[in-house]
Amino acid sequence: MIKKVLVANRGEIAMRIFRSCRVMNLPTVAIYTHVDRGALHVRYAEEAYCISDDESDISYLKPELILDIAKKTGAAIHPGYGFLSENADFARRCEEEKVIFIGPSADVIAQMGVKTEARKIMKEAGVPIVPGTEEPVSGVEEARAQAKEIGYPIMLKALAGGGGKGMRLVRKESELDAAFRMSSSEAAHSFGNDAIYIEKYIENPHHIEVQVLGDKYGNVIHLYERECSIQRRNQKVIEESPSPFLKEETRKKMLEVAVTACKKIGYYSAGTLEFMVDKDQNFYFLEMNTRLQVEHPVTEECTGVDLVRDMILVAGGNRLPYNQEEIEFRGAAIECRIYAEDPENNFMPSPGIIRVREAPEGRNVRLDSSIYAGFEVSLHYDPMIAKLCSWGRNRESAISNMRRALREYKILGIKTTIPFHLRVLQNNTFLTGNYDTTFIDTKFDVEELKRRQNSDPTVAVIAAALKHYEEEKEAAARATTVPLVGESLWKYYGKLQMSANNY
Repeated sequence: MIKKVLVANRGEIAMRIFRSCRVMNLPTVAIYTHVDRGALHVRYAEEAYCISDDESDISYLKPELILDIAKKTGAAIHPGYGFLSENADFARRCEEEKVIFIGPSADVIAQMGVKTEARKIMKEAGVPIVPGTEEPVSGVEEARAQAKEIGYPIMLKALAGGGGKGMRLVRKESELDAAFRMSSSEAAHSFGNDAIYIEKYIENPHHIEVQVLGDKYGNVIHLYERECSIQRRNQKVIEESPSPFLKEETRKKMLEVAVTACKKIGYYSAGTLEFMVDKDQNFYFLEMNTRLQVEHPVTEECTGVDLVRDMILVAGGNRLPYNQEEIEFRGAAIECRIYAEDPENNFMPSPGIIRVREAPEGRNVRLDSSIYAGFEVSLHYDPMIAKLCSWGRNRESAISNMRRALREYKILGIKTTIPFHLRVLQNNTFLTGNYDTTFIDTKFDVEELKRRQNSDPTVAVIAAALKHYEEEKEAAARATTVPLVGESLWKYYGKLQMSANNY
């Protein structure tokens, strides 16, 4: 029985897991660094433990310390995503220490974590795979020989990779040396493993993934697919379900092979099989993520399933609470990942203190976030600060709801990707659903985005707000009177509008 849950993570995913725990009446435990001592997940949990030694210690990768806290508090561990979520050694240590790990077995994590091993296993299970090497290449010379055999263009990939790290597209032999060095270096830095393997690059591909859920009694179901082809630098930025590209025949085959493969490897908990689909609807296995995905809310919105709750139930030894026939897919959902980045400046990070935060509300809108007015966005962690999700009875309705939500979402003090998402949702290629992973590079005009924002009157409002805030802060410091936060909000925003008119 799971009686308490420790989340070995931070930010919005920690809050997401804690909220399901609260619905289940499970006490929660947070961990945090000195940098995150004011974070929302620390305030929300019933217990919180600092895991950093000093201000300079920003690491959440402390498996032994986290295990000690779990044993001390009697908590099971949910790893979220990133950090320790796909660390087989950590999952195995949990098994050895009799601490429940809310995820799949350490053996399966290990098998799927080595990408070449995962390809072999899926091939044996009858899943189509992208042509490529079945072992990591030992160096540039072997890479050159393998690339000639496979045929350019190729994709270099980190053996222990994820999140687009260590990936390089190589279109011709003259690009190979530099690309290989960069991939190896980035892989070593990101995963502590510089091994690289090679896959044939599929031109104009769609990136589509299947959500699966299994228990420890051999039951596995799918929760349909997600379209994840809106990517920047191999990192997903917008996801939706169902895929507007897949034909029903392709969808049926993909879902079937995903469930069959998971049953053969004895998979339990939530997981995702990622596929590359070409223009002719041929699909190929890429990798399996043995964890909760960032984009899981779109699946939850369309199926009514709480994936976090079910992960906890399965980890506690329960059977899945439903079978495949009981999963009803309804409507369509879209997720926009909100990053603290400046889309006008090549998406450079935009750390700083959030001065104003107004969240979107209303029907069919979901916001997974951990920020608030006064929160400082740090450079030390991933720049994703929120996930905004909308649902509709069809794709057009979901898009309309997302546009409305994005317009309502106000974050001042830092730059965010909200304007970028609004622009994508007005793009004709996106609206038709006929987009692939090359969309941002080939169909989205960043320069046009710059021109629109430079002529947009809301820029004046933002500039006036920041100017007004600084002036009020200086005046308050000189007069040592009550600060701006004591002022009427109506009066405050009235001043902002007047300032904007005169800006």
